[in-house]
Amino acid sequence: MHFKTNKMKEEKMKHIVSLTILASTVVAFASPVLAQTVFVSTQLRPIEEATVVRQDLLKDAGKVDYVVEEPPQFAVRMQAEAQAGKHTVSLVGALHGELSPLADKGQLEPLDELAKKLAAGGMPQSVLDLGKLGKPTQQYIPWMQATYVMAAKKEALQYLPKGVDINALTYDQLIEWGKNMQAATGQPQIGFPAGPKGLMARYFQGYFYPSFTGGVVRTFKNADAAAGWEKLKALWAYVTPNSTNYDFMQEPLASGEVMVAWDHVARLKNAISAAPDDYVVFPAPAGPKGRGYMPVLAGLAIPKGAPDTAGAMKVIETLTTEKTQLLTASKVGFFPTLNVQLPPDLDKGVALLAGAVTKTQGSKDAVISLLPVGLGDKGGEFNKVYMDAFQRIVLQNEPVADVLAKQGATMAKLMTDAKAPCWAPDAKSDGACPVQ
Repeated sequence: MHFKTNKMKEEKMKHIVSLTILASTVVAFASPVLAQTVFVSTQLRPIEEATVVRQDLLKDAGKVDYVVEEPPQFAVRMQAEAQAGKHTVSLVGALHGELSPLADKGQLEPLDELAKKLAAGGMPQSVLDLGKLGKPTQQYIPWMQATYVMAAKKEALQYLPKGVDINALTYDQLIEWGKNMQAATGQPQIGFPAGPKGLMARYFQGYFYPSFTGGVVRTFKNADAAAGWEKLKALWAYVTPNSTNYDFMQEPLASGEVMVAWDHVARLKNAISAAPDDYVVFPAPAGPKGRGYMPVLAGLAIPKGAPDTAGAMKVIETLTTEKTQLLTASKVGFFPTLNVQLPPDLDKGVALLAGAVTKTQGSKDAVISLLPVGLGDKGGEFNKVYMDAFQRIVLQNEPVADVLAKQGATMAKLMTDAKAPCWAPDAKSDGACPVQ
């Protein structure tokens, strides 16, 4: 039975690769120009961002077919191509944690020579070292970085509790601010991207849990977590119910549906760039354990067996020039990995976002939470544990202890099945990260 299951999985993988190759062939025949370099990315997926990549960022990179993939499909595709030995992808762009499983399986080409060249050109060695993923050779080249921040309409500042420093906000102060805004306007004025394609799971993993528990996995169901969920329920009384429909917070901010929001910098950019004088941008709030924040680092890697290594190298070199890195910041709100000075004539909205990122990184109580590492194709299941807990505790008002016990068991099994060790801010583990 075990043999049959593995055989079925292998056949399924081959079938996926065949469909991928067939789809690529259809596109190639339908296109007037055959793209030589297939570049698959889990980043810059929305149509507006993907268009910027194709029309602006890759303008000088030669013939490139930029293909976007959701992270779970990306993991399946890369595994399928590796197992079948039929490679269509020459370059991948993905998050640090999404590239780590490929490196662990020996599926990435070493990029040491290119890393040396970039170090000489102004990419900090500390940033480049992250691209080694703990290996002796360079597994990926850091491409762009970002994080998540809060933004508010300036008209909301009149309701801020007296004496509060907006750049050192606490959850209690945010709750009081929300209460003041709702009392004055008659409507909840805080918004979160809790919609189907929103990044709310990252809020729990990078902000909420580190701020209230000092961890992400180990502390999932402890007393600190339970107290944190009670605090979030108190905050949610002043959060618009429409949050469960929001994928990007820039739209409800720009339309006036909310006055205060949390989201990824790239998903706030359009609203703030359109009217930079109307907004303030600032770090997410702190809890009892500090001010959790999640630095987001995306990298570029070349899969072993890539059909166009030369083309892939040219794309990496293009995307890591100072000109393209600054253009990336200006157009899509992801910041350079090169050590470059943002120009004084930079888009005012991007400058506001950059300032908030700097303040977040420099916060004395900052608690860094890395993106999940080692989950492979189980990243979606990991996110679902947090989102299910949120739905049951906050939206459906189920008992906190009961929900955390059940979701904690699901989390423990997931970590064991994935054999994923702990990552910061959780303490290191021998073997799978435990849920304590």
